[in-house]
Parts: sequence; structure tokens; C-alpha cells
Amino acid sequence: MTTQLFESNTRGKADFGWLKANFSFSFGNYHNPQRVQFGMLRVLNDDTIAGGTGFGTHSHANMEIITIPLEGGLMHKDSMGNEGVIRFGEVQVMSAGTGVEHSEMNASQKDNAKTLQLWVFPDKEEVTPRYDQKSFDIENQINTFVNIVSPKDSTDGNALWVYQKTFFYLGIFDSNTTTTYEVKIPQNGVYLFLIEGEIEVNNHVLKARDAMGINDFDQFEIKIITQSKILLVEVPMNHS
Repeated sequence: MTTQLFESNTRGKADFGWLKANFSFSFGNYHNPQRVQFGMLRVLNDDTIAGGTGFGTHSHANMEIITIPLEGGLMHKDSMGNEGVIRFGEVQVMSAGTGVEHSEMNASQKDNAKTLQLWVFPDKEEVTPRYDQKSFDIENQINTFVNIVSPKDSTDGNALWVYQKTFFYLGIFDSNTTTTYEVKIPQNGVYLFLIEGEIEVNNHVLKARDAMGINDFDQFEIKIITQSKILLVEVPMNHS
């Protein structure tokens, strides 16, 4: 197993007043040739959006976009006619395909909203754009990884699906517990993002917002030091 630790304070940053963003990979004005992507994972943005503000209408194409609210709500509106608010426990996927326009606004006029947005390169381009969202009861499934995103051909019906052989898991774990993750597709890698808490993986201690890239493994163990909220993204490491 090979691992690479990415401490939270080494991420790219942007502060536009209404938006405070942290970029795990090159994005916008932040460019780091050492951090362009992790396999097919291209973007992991950790955003705090001020009340009454948000991202106005903008376009995407040929990208799988996954949005995970952490606090507050995000109001979504798109050119496919979808409109609604998503909050923690809900996950949104959008296959941009041939092109889609959308806006994402803080659903509150006064409270901050905190969201993670991830982009994954698709394994099929120029598809008809599609949108889906779903609620997952993460807080009542403590000490387990809840599958929130799967490949189109292998979802068990509970997870949202995307056009890529990627698996997203979200979990809340109690202090002083241990969990094991087994790779779903050999040769895939895992990008582990610690949302909250403190954990140990491969003799490295991760604190809130630290991340780790993990390759060349069948399974690995996560030791939970303090109550933790963890996002795991298993992705192909190349296009083949």
C-alpha cells in the first residue's frame, strides 16, 4: 500500500468575502502542478457560502458533479428544470454531459452554508445531461460507511449513480473504534477526506480537513481516535 498525506493547510485557498473556498486540487486561480487530480477525481472544493449569496448561473460539460452539503442548505436550479434545496444527509449528482447550466445559492439569507463539491471525469462523454438527489440517513447508521454514489452498472439501488467506476462513502464513527475499507475494483485508488475528527491510517494521524491518497491496496484499516466524519472516494487511477 502506498499513501500520501495532504494536510488541510496545504490546500489552495480563495476568499471572495461571500465565498471562502479551499481547493484540494488546482481550481480557478489556484494552480499546483503537483495537485491537478487524483486519478479520475478532478475537484474537491470545501466551500463556505455566506447567507444570501451563492454561485450564479454557470455551465458545465462532460463532468460528473457530486455535491454534499455539510451545514445549512443549498438551493439548486438548472436548465433541465430541476429546482430544490439540499441539506446535510442529502447528496446531489449531475452528469453534465453535452452541457448544463445551473445555479447554487445559499438557501438562508443569514446563515453560512458549508458544502463539498467534487468533480469526477466521466467514462462516457456527450451523454444527455441528468440530475438526481437523494437523502441518506447517515446519522442513524453510525460506525458504517454509507454508499452514496456508485457506478451506473453496479449500484444496489440505494446509491446515486454516475458515469464512472467510482464509489463514494460517507460515515460517522465513534471514538476508539476501528473500521476497514476493502477496494471495490482492483487498481482503483482511494482519496480519503476527513471532514471532522481525528483518525489514524497507515501510521499517519489525520485531523479535520486533512486528506490521504491511498493506492496499491486490497484493504486498509482506519483507527478512529475521536468521533469522526469521513468521506471516501474510490476512483480509477487512469482512463483505461
